[in-house]
Amino acid sequence: MKIGILREGKTPPDKRVALSPEQCVQVQKQYTDLELVVQPSPIRRFVDNDYADLGVVMQEDLSDCDVIIGVKEVPKENLIANKTYFYFSHTIKEQPYNRDLLLKMMSLNIRMIDYETLTNASGKRLIGFGRYAGIVGCYNGFLAHGKSTGSYDLKAANLCEDRVEMESELSKIKLKPIKIVLTGSGRVGNGILEIINLIGIKEISKEAFLNESFAEPVFVHLNTLDYNVRIDGSTSSKSDFYANPKLYKSDFLKYAKVSEMFIAGHYYAADSPYLFTREDAKLADFKIRTVADVSCDIDGPVASTIEPSTIADPIYGYNPLTELVDDFTKPNVITVMAVDNLPCELPKDASEDFGAEMIKHILPCLLSEDPTKIIERATICENGKLTKHYEYLSNYVLGK
Repeated sequence: MKIGILREGKTPPDKRVALSPEQCVQVQKQYTDLELVVQPSPIRRFVDNDYADLGVVMQEDLSDCDVIIGVKEVPKENLIANKTYFYFSHTIKEQPYNRDLLLKMMSLNIRMIDYETLTNASGKRLIGFGRYAGIVGCYNGFLAHGKSTGSYDLKAANLCEDRVEMESELSKIKLKPIKIVLTGSGRVGNGILEIINLIGIKEISKEAFLNESFAEPVFVHLNTLDYNVRIDGSTSSKSDFYANPKLYKSDFLKYAKVSEMFIAGHYYAADSPYLFTREDAKLADFKIRTVADVSCDIDGPVASTIEPSTIADPIYGYNPLTELVDDFTKPNVITVMAVDNLPCELPKDASEDFGAEMIKHILPCLLSEDPTKIIERATICENGKLTKHYEYLSNYVLGK
């Protein structure tokens, strides 16, 4: 088999890559029958010489590769027929902006394997950039808090050489005795907790968070059922919530009335209750004034997230009274960090973390044995057709 590591072609440019130079060498040593090449790139965080100096072959034309591995969507004009592709296609939720991309892949007999659908037998995702979304998103949240309060000033994560330099900035953080509420588990939530713990903020129970005062900054980590309750007041469970989200309502407001800062790393499913609404944010006792929305669902469960922010300009203000973007330094305006491509701010570290998961969980299934059919279950289309697992996309493909 011959694998080609793709040059990212999406705009704005993405500096990440699926395998670092050292990881390419590791893979070739581990699989001696494998040929691996890397397409040159002027924007990648690892420059071409980083690969070439380790003996990795640089190759512009990937048409002789069996498998082509990228990160983000491949421009339609760059797709090569009859190949196996790995990348985030952003099609499985019927995203209208990528319907033509899926149609093009089908017309070219491409076998499309989406990272988002690579799961183990119990349905748990095996690979992703969620950890670094949490890490950078949490850091950016404290950057936003420092700017809005004027109490400290952090260097932007994307201006740091790597995670080591970014973490060195954390010593500048000076917090008053504030309460911080955190949602999210899995990769994103764990990434958020990594930064929270490095800062040294104390975790407390839900009861203490709601009812007690503290002389130091504290945080509470909520799970799904901590802020969603059944409308009829009956006993709730995660399985019931996931099966019947319309039977639930949000109970988040009680936390919003005692918190100054909210770091949102939850997964939001269709028909789930919003955590807080625009009307909630207007209440006189709604206390949150800094929101780091790592999940970044626009006009969704976090009412203050009305648009994405950018790496270059990561912060905006949300005025609860006008429901519009405003100056975040104004009194009663909520400071919002809602960057929607957070791992791009630390492309070196994020790429290495992603590549490690690729080597551990995915390449063995591709290059040797795949007893639980991980690759098969993640294959969206091949031979010009949707696979059986993704036949639900038929109307999407047909434009209905």
